[in-house]
Amino acid sequence: MKHEAKLQTAQQVDFSSDVTKSIPFGLLKNNPETRLVIYFHGNAGHIAQGFRTDSYHTLTDSSHYHVLAIDYRGFGKSTGTPSEVGLIHDGVAAVDWAMNVAGIPAGRIVIMGQSLGTGVTSAVAEHFAMQGIEFAGVILVAGFSNLPSLLSSYAAGGLIPVLSPIRVIPPLLRFFQSFIVDKWKSADRLARVVNLTQTRLRLTLIHARNDLEIPCRESDVLFKSASSAILNEGLTDDDFLSWKEHRTLRRDDGSFLTIAKANPDIIIRQEVVPYGGHNDVMMSSAVSLAIMRAFKLNVN
Repeated sequence: MKHEAKLQTAQQVDFSSDVTKSIPFGLLKNNPETRLVIYFHGNAGHIAQGFRTDSYHTLTDSSHYHVLAIDYRGFGKSTGTPSEVGLIHDGVAAVDWAMNVAGIPAGRIVIMGQSLGTGVTSAVAEHFAMQGIEFAGVILVAGFSNLPSLLSSYAAGGLIPVLSPIRVIPPLLRFFQSFIVDKWKSADRLARVVNLTQTRLRLTLIHARNDLEIPCRESDVLFKSASSAILNEGLTDDDFLSWKEHRTLRRDDGSFLTIAKANPDIIIRQEVVPYGGHNDVMMSSAVSLAIMRAFKLNVN
């Protein structure tokens, strides 16, 4: 690693009162070719818990990327109380800092989220798309369409059902769903991002088939919402499935890749990988390759 000695020295300091004077910040800001991945983590724990540090290393150990990860309000050592609006503000603030303090243009930034972080990512992408700002890539790993629908099939830890026992009683399910304050309507937000795209969009949805917490069919809903925004006419459910199948490569292990393209330069990819569960999917090659594609590196 070119700057390994400098970074090892920086790691000896636990906390920086002014990050703009730190060695990592200097490496980030002063390189005109810097590529930055802003990572929004899931609901459990904090930025350094469990598999997360391994996922950062997966992205940085064999590349020149920088990774910026934040703890939302109420997570880790961050103060405050979590809410949908609050977490979105935190995500927007992270991107604002990257562009305006670190000086990284949006075209060299990939925003990526896992689990709950996909809701943050979708909202952040929409926020900046409304300002005409487009990122190198938007990547959602183990995403969900909206929170009320997700909770109707969600199992905490893959074992404890939340609302799924009452799915057989739709009026009762809708009654409980009405009490969910934070809706996290990611499917709708992705459709708006597609519609607002002026020059280029690389949107990638990645999910593991064996995800026991958020089923991979949630990515089907996200893909349908995003890709429907590029269609000139509405399709019935059956017609959409036929349209999607013509753009899908299926593998013997049940995994598949679907690619939808449209003008001006929009590519929407849905990739379902065979293994990885809810968390370890972050270490899959699909994630690294999605980032490389977003940064226009020579991969298929």
